[in-house]
Amino acid sequence: MDRLAVSAAGAPAAIGPYSHGILAGDTLYVSGQLGIDPESGALEETLQGQTERALKNVGSILAASGMTLANVVKTTVFITDMSQFGTVNEIYGRVFETAAAEKEGFPARSCVQVAELPKGAQVEIEVIAVK
Repeated sequence: MDRLAVSAAGAPAAIGPYSHGILAGDTLYVSGQLGIDPESGALEETLQGQTERALKNVGSILAASGMTLANVVKTTVFITDMSQFGTVNEIYGRVFETAAAEKEGFPARSCVQVAELPKGAQVEIEVIAVK
């Protein structure tokens, strides 16, 4: 099976030894994205801002592979405070709503509370997408 590392200009540079994503056949595995602005390199200050930016970063990586949110079949959301899940869920739902209507359903999803995320982030989102 062919493997291709994916890099997207519209997503922040990796903060470790990993690729934005790996395209294996028709499946794209997108590394977890934080709410980091790719131009400034700064983490968005609020949970809302971090969630929106993380999803924009995911979208940029999908676009670099010729995909959109409609291609996403599975997401994993990591959050440092589960009491803030409602905020993340509302933004996530709004962002995926059009894609869900196009594909007749939202992607499968897991949400896990973690003790800490890189850079002091409050949320990280990774996805798997299929062409």
